[in-house]
Amino acid sequence: MRYLAFLAIILIAGAAFAAPKLKKVNLTKEISIQLPKDFLPMTDDDLARDYPATTRPLAAYTSPDGNIDFSLTQKRTTFRQNDLSMLREFYKANLVETFTNIDFIIQEVTEINGRQFIVFEFVSHMADERGASNLRPVQKYSIIQYTISGNQLQIYTLHIPFLMKNQWQETAREIMNSVKFKK
Repeated sequence: MRYLAFLAIILIAGAAFAAPKLKKVNLTKEISIQLPKDFLPMTDDDLARDYPATTRPLAAYTSPDGNIDFSLTQKRTTFRQNDLSMLREFYKANLVETFTNIDFIIQEVTEINGRQFIVFEFVSHMADERGASNLRPVQKYSIIQYTISGNQLQIYTLHIPFLMKNQWQETAREIMNSVKFKK
């Protein structure tokens, strides 16, 4: 009887930590990605809270519990696809400036489904530096990818709480490597 109970616990735990099933999501008419089946488009309130910048994402999705976010933002640029190697250092410096501490796992220009991307995979720490606060630093595991399409810089972001990094890292990479452009 104990053996059966132990086996049941192992099966339930395994199912709980199984990689999420992915489905194709069209981010725009030209761009698709594989996201977990249970991810939902962010509401206007979610967008206002999580993306207060003036540039609103073209597409933004979140996990049912709101802990994991994916977004695609687009901005005009005068740079071209062959400028990505040079731009990598610029965007790396921007990330280093944004976070209190950042530990890069990957920082490269690579090809994903026939298109060049700058890819940063990292763990970040953001301390609350308002002075009177005793809040602990926020730690996140993230993958951010940049590419240029026409005169548009596209920024793909996936943010996951650091405590979920080990169970999500493989899926996160699969998601970000699934970006496809229609030809």
